[in-house]
Amino acid sequence: MVKPGMTSAGKLKPPAETFSPGDWFLGSTPPNHDANKPPLVFVQGKNGNASSWYGETGYHGINDMYAKAYEAGYQTVFVQLHDSAGNGSASQYTNGKLLASMLEDISNHFNGEKVNIIAHSKGGPDTQAALVHYGAYQYVGRVITLASPHHGSNLADLAYSWYAGWLGSLLGQKDEGTYSLQVGKMAEFRSAIDNHMNSRKNMYFTVAGMNKGPALTALSLGGEYLSAYGDNDGLVNVWSSKIPYGKHLFTDPSLDHDNIRIGSSVFSRIEPYLRSATVALVPNMDIQSNLQAGDNIITSALSQTVHGGYLQQNVWNEQSFRVDDEAVPGTIAIYTASKDVQIEVVSPSNKRYSLSPVTYAEQNETSFFNGATIQTLYKSKMEIGTWKVRMKTKALNDAYLLLAQFDELDPVTLSMPGRVKQKDAGFSIKKPLKGKKEPALTTFKVHLMDESGKEISAASPIHINDNENFSGTLPQVPRTGVYNVTIDVKEKNANGTERIRTLIRSVYIEK
Repeated sequence: MVKPGMTSAGKLKPPAETFSPGDWFLGSTPPNHDANKPPLVFVQGKNGNASSWYGETGYHGINDMYAKAYEAGYQTVFVQLHDSAGNGSASQYTNGKLLASMLEDISNHFNGEKVNIIAHSKGGPDTQAALVHYGAYQYVGRVITLASPHHGSNLADLAYSWYAGWLGSLLGQKDEGTYSLQVGKMAEFRSAIDNHMNSRKNMYFTVAGMNKGPALTALSLGGEYLSAYGDNDGLVNVWSSKIPYGKHLFTDPSLDHDNIRIGSSVFSRIEPYLRSATVALVPNMDIQSNLQAGDNIITSALSQTVHGGYLQQNVWNEQSFRVDDEAVPGTIAIYTASKDVQIEVVSPSNKRYSLSPVTYAEQNETSFFNGATIQTLYKSKMEIGTWKVRMKTKALNDAYLLLAQFDELDPVTLSMPGRVKQKDAGFSIKKPLKGKKEPALTTFKVHLMDESGKEISAASPIHINDNENFSGTLPQVPRTGVYNVTIDVKEKNANGTERIRTLIRSVYIEK
């Protein structure tokens, strides 16, 4: 029999829970409660609820974060944001407004005492929106963010890309929270937050992980995609987890996006910074110093081919991609909306490969393509030539997203700002030769899409700077906002073979 205040696994849980957005509730007052330590408020991530801090994690069992805080003598508080309703995720501004009102109530409950916040994942931007934009800084001293995408996630860019449109629509993936985490949208958020007069009124501490998670999970497959953009924890790159005026406490190679919120993994290392709510040590930085923070050029070197679209029922749907470098490792991942899809991968020498056991992406804090079925193939040595992926579905409405990634010697590099004025809206592409002869022809197909997924029809002119460098100008957009850019770089060699590499990014364009 489970004792009151305990989970089925024998872990501590709060004495009373409520799960409506806007609700907040207290953890038990520990017998060794230290009145000199400020109360701790836990803010969970995208698609999460308060039980993220004491219930089951995605891959690592029960979270003992609440238990660790209780044992250390802290009064704890749990909040329910809009995501707790289970109807998708809300933006940081929507959640931040709700959180700000709760923080005022919580502080009043403690007679005006300031609280400290521990936030996981998107809970970090949600917290900053509450403190900075909605003025709740006055109720809070310090904030520790665990693997928060302060500069966005390229997985959100992928979810809104040209090729993921069909799949995202069928899965209901395109919600407010996912949209808000695009790199371009977060560049706009950072500019608004970092230059706000309230941005330096709290102390911020950040933590990151570098483990992509258990093999053959949605988390690890997301990490494989993000690897092209740098070290990551399966959902958030290390570079995205930092705030320019915050103190980065540590980056742990053993932590993934799921277990980085577990108490036994991190609490002892972050607890010394939670004992006080003072903000006296906040650096006295010039507010103007980060005015252009969102305008910085973001550069990514990518070796990937991306396809996606509608799957016709009961027929073989075929896509191909080419490998030019001998014996490079490669990962092929196919995301589908339905579970009943037959897939085979055919090598250039006509060898057929079966894929890994099926993985399902659940709606939790570690997944972007919620509800997708994922099948994968990893080859340590990819055969040179054209590979084929054949898919047959029994579902009437189905769609797929194909990601083929390689460790090539000559990745294509995309450089583009996160936020930019329309007159300066452009990008540059570097396609290194690495001693090879220049392909007979290089062409570019640029898809620029607005928030609704509608393509901006005007062409994007590409200029040849030299044999390796190209530059492009984005077309005029109808209004200020975040736009998704998908660029196919096609190389047609003298022997007639074609190689396509796909570049995906979002950008915030100001009219």
